[in-house]
Amino acid sequence: MNLKKKALLISASALAIGLLAGCGSGSTNTSTTTSTSTAAAVPAKSGGAKTVIKIATQSPLSGGSAVQGEAIKLGAQQSLEDHKAEFDKLGFDLQLVPYDDQGDPKKGVANAEIIGADPTILGIVGHMNSGVAIPSSVVYEKYNAVMVSPSNTATEVTDRNLKVVNRIVARDDFQGPAAAEYAVKTVKAKNIFVIQDKTAYGQGLAEAFKDAATKLGATISGYEGITVGEKDFNGVLNIALNKKPDFIFFGGLYAEGGLLIKQARAKGITVPMMGADGWDSQGLVDTAGDKVKDALYASISTDITKTAEGKKWADQYKAKFGKGPDGYSAYAYDCMSVILEGIKSAAAANGGKVPTRDKVRDAVRSTKDFQGVATKISFDGKGDNTYAKVFIYKFEGPTYPGTMISEVSK
Repeated sequence: MNLKKKALLISASALAIGLLAGCGSGSTNTSTTTSTSTAAAVPAKSGGAKTVIKIATQSPLSGGSAVQGEAIKLGAQQSLEDHKAEFDKLGFDLQLVPYDDQGDPKKGVANAEIIGADPTILGIVGHMNSGVAIPSSVVYEKYNAVMVSPSNTATEVTDRNLKVVNRIVARDDFQGPAAAEYAVKTVKAKNIFVIQDKTAYGQGLAEAFKDAATKLGATISGYEGITVGEKDFNGVLNIALNKKPDFIFFGGLYAEGGLLIKQARAKGITVPMMGADGWDSQGLVDTAGDKVKDALYASISTDITKTAEGKKWADQYKAKFGKGPDGYSAYAYDCMSVILEGIKSAAAANGGKVPTRDKVRDAVRSTKDFQGVATKISFDGKGDNTYAKVFIYKFEGPTYPGTMISEVSK
């Protein structure tokens, strides 16, 4: 797909259709706008009513990536609800408006236009997929709507120097080499077979891994692509069998990754298999079952339960939603917290009134040494987090998360 296509121009009728297909918040502004100027501040309502401030999420809430996509929505929701009383005292009514981007760039862009047309939405937590975030963020830039991502790793996300784009996790050019270093130096892999899912995320990660592994002295005996949504990987696994690798790396998500693990083991391929943060999900275990044992993954997410504060947060998450946090849950929580902190700062500078989008955008980008639940956050000039780390995990059995066995800082 062409990830650099221009943002779609959505007509009034298309917006109406998008609203029916998107989240049913019932509060999304359906009007269209072609203005690229900053959205005007929303005036406080008369009679003491609180001014509504909305924060959107964009992630796949349906389809093959829905487990991780819902984790983003729920983490953001928990943060918003934790801050709601504080904002009530300031005269603001915080509301969450979740959008299902379906992991599809076209849907993400259509949703972004709807978000941009609603001046009460002052920020976006998302996306999950870099391939969706890249074109959607062009629309956010047009509307000065700040975005903070809990999971995008493709270098292009921030390398375009858009003012609205930020992320709190490591980039592919950090995550990929960290995984390669572990594979070559710790596992002692010498003959590596690489598979990627042809997305901006998967291909970018696989390229970064491949280049780093080669520099470290390993041979890349194969480099093959699969397609998201495929179920039968016998073709690519037969190629791998013929190459006799001692290590397999996959750049892609848990749905395909779990099937690759399961089908590889069924073929008698017993060598170590490694993924990245796309494998950091209960969904991988659900798909691969007991065959997930010994699988490795390099993640941009820490094990939140390793600290007393993190364990407390995870327990609260489970009590609220009836299930434990997934890989991006705590990072989505921190993304929402950073956006809300930016709104508070911008509102204070605006005499306590709701700030304009460009002021929120600038306040978020100026974030320094913010201590979140999952990570400390300081954004550089491009919107990358200078405190981002990579973590190496191993599955000891069919239980999520895996065991953290290494932590890598820049």
